[in-house]
Order: sequence, then C-alpha cells, then structure tokens
Amino acid sequence: MDKGNTALILNPFLEGMKEAGAEVELIYTRKLNIKPCTGELLCWGKNPGKCHISDDMQFLYPKLCDTNIFVLATPVYVPLPGMIQNLINRLVPLMNPVLEMRNDRTRARFRQNVKIRKIVLVSSCGWWEKGNFGTVLRIAEELAEDVSVEFAGGILRPHAEYLREENEKTREVLKAAKEAGYQLVKEGRMSPELLNIVSCELISLEKYMEANNQIHK
Repeated sequence: MDKGNTALILNPFLEGMKEAGAEVELIYTRKLNIKPCTGELLCWGKNPGKCHISDDMQFLYPKLCDTNIFVLATPVYVPLPGMIQNLINRLVPLMNPVLEMRNDRTRARFRQNVKIRKIVLVSSCGWWEKGNFGTVLRIAEELAEDVSVEFAGGILRPHAEYLREENEKTREVLKAAKEAGYQLVKEGRMSPELLNIVSCELISLEKYMEANNQIHK
C-alpha cells in the first residue's frame, strides 16, 4: 500500500494535485471489504442506482459521486489485483442504463449525480518495458469510454523498484510526476513530455536482465 512501488510514483503525483489546489482523498482498496459483482443488474432495474450488496462500496459510492477526477492507482498483475477489478465492476450502479452506440460500441454514461469528469491511471510494474502496461491501460481507457468521461492519461512507471535508488534520474522522474499532478488540476491535461519522463529508462535492458536473472538462479 503506502510503501509499495505504486506509492513511489503516486505520492508525488497527488502532492502536485494538492499544490494546485485540489482536495485529495487517498483510499486503499486492501483496507476495504469489496465483494465481487453478482451481475444481476438490480442496480439498473429493480433498484436503480443502488447496489444490493452490503459492503464497503456503500462507503465509496457517495465519495465517488462527489469527485471530479477519479485516479485509479494499481500495480500490474495479470492484469489487475482482485480488489481493483472488484471496484471497477461495482461501478455499474453509478451508470445510467440508457445505452447508446458510439463508434460501433455499446456505451453508457454516469448518472447525473456523479461528478466524475476525468479518469487517470497511475500504475507501476516490475518488468522493464513500458509495453507491459498495455492491458491495464486499455482497461482504464475502456472504463472512461464506457461511462462517457475523459481518460486524461496514464502515469506509468516500468521497472519501478529502481525508483528507490537516489540519483539524478529518479529525482527527475519524481519531479515530473509531481508536475503532472499539478498540471492536471491547473490545465486539465498532462503533457506527453512529462508522461515520457515518468516512464523513462532507469537501467539498461541488459543490466536489468542480468540483475533479475542472477537473483532467480
């Protein structure tokens, strides 16, 4: 949670948002009881907008309704940790069941009482390459499309454990993450230049492979 690789890049990003004037609340799904969606869609039919499952999502729903920017922070698993996937699946009660076709895909929209206008992904992975974020990035992008809000971009940190080393490159990455958070709040966007710095190479592929393969011999 607060000491993991994702936190290394999330914390400066949130600090930047705060410095820009945003009110930020950080919630760890691992501390919550979020059960899987049962797929009955009672929240669309019998009890519109209300989930029948009694757990900590009932604590999260009003907070999500009252937020402007939803930052989804997660490490890359295969593809997501179970609690994050449960959270995403349980967002259905916040969606209006009036469907529409956009670019040959069935989509919906958030209900009128939901203030979310942007979704951002903050993610870390242990693998060397940025391409390892492909599936997680698509999930975040599809979520934004499904609820008809803007996907404002991804703060992506490959071989994240090397961010723990104190040097000029890591300081540059953390600075860029903070500036991206500030820019998102002040300008409504994050520049590609900053996002590229956040994801920059901290160790060569050759040295990465050598170090990791040595550990597992």
